Amino acid sequence: MISVIIPTLDAEMGLAETLGALVSAAVDGLIREVIIIDGGSADRTAAIADDAGATFIVRTGGRGHQLAAGARRAKFSWLLFLHADTVLERGWEREAAGFMAAVDAGKRTLGAAAFRFGLDDTGARARMLERLVALRCALFRLPYGDQGLLIPRLLYDQIGGFSPHPVMEDVDIVRRLKRRRLSMLRSRAVTDARKFSEVGYLRRSASNLSCLSLYFMGISTGRIDRIYSRRAGINSP
Repeated sequence: MISVIIPTLDAEMGLAETLGALVSAAVDGLIREVIIIDGGSADRTAAIADDAGATFIVRTGGRGHQLAAGARRAKFSWLLFLHADTVLERGWEREAAGFMAAVDAGKRTLGAAAFRFGLDDTGARARMLERLVALRCALFRLPYGDQGLLIPRLLYDQIGGFSPHPVMEDVDIVRRLKRRRLSMLRSRAVTDARKFSEVGYLRRSASNLSCLSLYFMGISTGRIDRIYSRRAGINSP
């Protein structure tokens, strides 16, 4: 059974579609609760969560704090962390259920899974970025948070869960999982492309890469956040 945890901040533009992709899994009993951890939205995020029957909690301090708070509130044995602008592809629940069953039965090593990266843009730049992300995941097993993270509660607790970082919280937890305990599912997590198209695919990708490089150089996530925030027109990764 899955507890879904979604951090939000002024997420009314995409949240309803994100939640809609979970309905069939909820009807089948695979998803037992959805927890929205909000960073202080001023739009209709709370109303959308309420309409969907989700648990709504306000927790400021950044996405790392939100994700950790959601996990503490979750009641079930599997956790699915999703971004509020990410829509899981039709049929994702069958593949996820198969993965979970194999782990629970001991047929697979205790491990987590992420989805393939997709963008809701028909242009060539979007397809190129999808291929580059697929290459990154194949070579380094390094999915970002917009690819979701499906993880057993047991393993989540073993590795210490999400750290309260202002940025790079997704990379941090994947590093602690290590390659052998992270699988890539075939189903796609399709993300809103506006965060790329509004500032430019190249500029956004370059900024993400520079933040990742600083992180692996040992620069604190607080300092990375300050550097990133100074770049006009770009929100945190």
